[in-house]
Amino acid sequence: MGNGKNKWGTMILMMMVILIVTACGNNGQLTDSSELAGDDSALGRESYKSWYVTSVFLGDSITEGLSYHDVLEEENVLAGAGKTAQFALENVDELVDRNPAHIYIQLGSDDLLWPTENPQHYSLTHYAQLIDRLQAELPNASITLLSVTPVTAEVEEAEPRYRNIPSYNKGLQELAAEAQVGYVDLSSLIAEHPDLYDADGIHFQAQFYPLLLEYLQETTDIQTSAK
Repeated sequence: MGNGKNKWGTMILMMMVILIVTACGNNGQLTDSSELAGDDSALGRESYKSWYVTSVFLGDSITEGLSYHDVLEEENVLAGAGKTAQFALENVDELVDRNPAHIYIQLGSDDLLWPTENPQHYSLTHYAQLIDRLQAELPNASITLLSVTPVTAEVEEAEPRYRNIPSYNKGLQELAAEAQVGYVDLSSLIAEHPDLYDADGIHFQAQFYPLLLEYLQETTDIQTSAK
């Protein structure tokens, strides 16, 4: 009798283990929204970090997702919610201290909501000042401007000021040409992955950020790998 009870106990335990592993999926690891696309292994994450080890991404909460989702190290991201081109001027000294070889800037999403008569002109004026200061204080660093990412149709309907994103990006591209810095239009990348918007229709899920880094490596001439 004792052996029969032990046998049944062992079988029940094994069934519980199988059920737990099946429910978890991915070899027993729970999935969540922070899982990276393409390669969610530690090796994959380290590859992205090594590509941009000499870079700093300056931007708002959309850019902040790079470090929030552990795609890049904190020292390679200088971003935060509500950051505008004007507020980014306060980060120049810290950027100089970090002394990056490459600077990627993505600003404008919050600027378009700024309570002023002409938010686009106001923002791009400060954007030009930001570029001027960076070129003066970090003359050897390459600078690349990233377009403002579009929002979903639902968000645009709820907040009509986002309809100015195409106009803003046109002005940003012209500014990049005048300042002789790089410019990357992200609209095609977003169009290919509309499923990667976060619930708010403005920000993006974790899976978006490795795709962004791969896209930048493909569309720029900058050597992003570690020295």
